[in-house]
Formats: sequence, C-alpha cells, structure tokens
Amino acid sequence: MTTPLDRLKAEVCALHAELLRWGLVAWTSGNVSGRLPGSELMVIKPSGLSYDELTPEQMIVCDLDGKVVEGELSPSSDTAAHAYVYRNRPDVGGVVHTHSPYATAWSAVGEPIPCAITAMGDEFGDDIPVGPFALIGDDSIGQGIVATLDGHRSPAVLMRQHGVFTIGKNAKAAVKAAVMCEDVARTVHLARQLGPVSRLPQQDIDRLYDRYQNVYGQAPAAPAQASAAPAPAQAPVTVGSEGEPA
Repeated sequence: MTTPLDRLKAEVCALHAELLRWGLVAWTSGNVSGRLPGSELMVIKPSGLSYDELTPEQMIVCDLDGKVVEGELSPSSDTAAHAYVYRNRPDVGGVVHTHSPYATAWSAVGEPIPCAITAMGDEFGDDIPVGPFALIGDDSIGQGIVATLDGHRSPAVLMRQHGVFTIGKNAKAAVKAAVMCEDVARTVHLARQLGPVSRLPQQDIDRLYDRYQNVYGQAPAAPAQASAAPAPAQAPVTVGSEGEPA
C-alpha cells in the first residue's frame, strides 16, 4: 500500500526533472524538498546525484532539524537551510534552490528585481528581494531566507552572490515560483537593455496580485447534486379481451 511518505518521495524526485526542463540548473546545482503534511518530516534529494539517475527510493527523509531519519545516502548540502525554513514557516510545504542564470545574475549584483511587468504583479505581488550573503554548511542561508521573506508577498528570494530560493504551499508550488522567477528575471533584464524600466504603481500591483491569487483559473467544481428519487412503481394494468383496461 502506498503511503503519504511514499507519494511525497515520488513527487520530490519527479520535480527535479522540472528544474532541468526549464533550464534552472546545471549539472546537480539545485534541489527540491517537500514537507510531509501533518508531521515534522521533510523529503530532500541526496547530495551530488545526477537528476536523471534519481529514484524515489533514494530520496532522504529528515526531521526539521535536518537529521536523517530514513535513507542510505547523504542529503543535499542545503538540507540545513531547508529545515530552518520549515521550522520557522509552518505555512511552507516546499522549498526549492536553483542557480538559474538570469535570476542569479541579479543576485550577483545584489539588486532586487523590480515589479515592472504584470506577470510579476500576478505571481510575486512585489519586487523579488535580495537576501544576505551566507555560506553553505549550516542554517545561515535559511535564516536569511526567513528574515528576508518575513511579511513579504514574494515566494522567491535572491540570496546575494549565491542563487535563488523559493517557497510554496507544497513542493510543486515552490518549483513553479522558481520557474517564474527566472522568467521575469530574464524579461526585466532584456527590457533594461532597451531603456529604463519603471516599477508598476503599487495599486496596480495589488490589483494584479489579488486577481491572480483569488480569481484566476478554474473555480472548484460544485458538489454533484443528488439524483432525483425514482418515481414510485405503478401497479400493472390488466387488459381485457377487447384491449380495454379490465
């Protein structure tokens, strides 16, 4: 029987292929994790394995202090950062890290990506902020992520001179945020080659964000109505010899 943990391992494993598909990583330079709902556990990829070799069985289960509780391989070197985010943001169910080129270029110069196009208003509801520089090895990166995104609409942060970290309600949502972060980073960069780029007015950003988050897409399907009760069966009619009811 498939358990929720088995399903999360399969999902986290499969989502790494999306990082490759959208050009967000080179070699093994990124990772996806997911929190197991209703528990103090997270699933993350093993360190240094090629994405096309990953299997659900290789995924590492850790507690929210980053300690391995299931798995034979060493977990991602970013495990401590992911675990810190989960410990301090109960609303977060997925964390993604990439070095996608355009967004990482913004992080290299330490500049937020201004909310200058409607797609940014929709997805991020603000500029994409820059977090502090921190070295890999402990939870310093996680501390920077949480502090920078505190009270911020953006699910993405550009960690200075490092790369992109995104959060979401689940692992898939965090991957989507990473895809969209790179997309708008590229678009705004290209726009600046043509001339000055102006941030959208805040009231327009607010309206875009509200529409996209609360109106865009398909409404949940209405619950099926109970079918009408069948009509009561009628007593059979006896027919006489002349074809008239007897």
